[in-house]
Amino acid sequence: MFKLFLLPVGGGIPAGVLLARSQGLTWPVTAGLYLVSDVVLAIMFEPVLRLFAAVTRNIPFLTRFNAALKAATARNVAHVSGTSTGPLALVMIAFGVDPMTGRATALAVGHGFLAGWAFAIAGDMLYFAVIALTTLRLNSYFKDPNTTMLIVLAAMFLVPMLVRKVRGHRE
Repeated sequence: MFKLFLLPVGGGIPAGVLLARSQGLTWPVTAGLYLVSDVVLAIMFEPVLRLFAAVTRNIPFLTRFNAALKAATARNVAHVSGTSTGPLALVMIAFGVDPMTGRATALAVGHGFLAGWAFAIAGDMLYFAVIALTTLRLNSYFKDPNTTMLIVLAAMFLVPMLVRKVRGHRE
């Protein structure tokens, strides 16, 4: 389960949750394993993020790229929470994209290691809760773990595309 939770795309959540259930693990233990996987991610990703931030300061092209990325992030954050890059916006970025993007955004607005990862992990744990509950509920109808995982994985990729499409028609 733990190895499945370490997958960076989120596809390991449905498989890990169903495997945990088949092994008799309770939901708090499963959520705890997922939380530990997020902490491992933080420890592994932070040095890469810091190295990238240091390198971008010394190479003109990357400095311009960094500025463009910050501007794009500011526009995306504005869609989530007005014009604020406060804690809720950072949590929602991690929920909607991934914890690494949430942490990178938190670093860009000045949050250190602990606060930045706390926001990123909070958003990722919310995402885990939504996917885990959906997986377990859906599996109670289908009874076949493979069918359940395929439906959840398809929804994980298709629902965000549909939401963007609907939003595009409203604007």
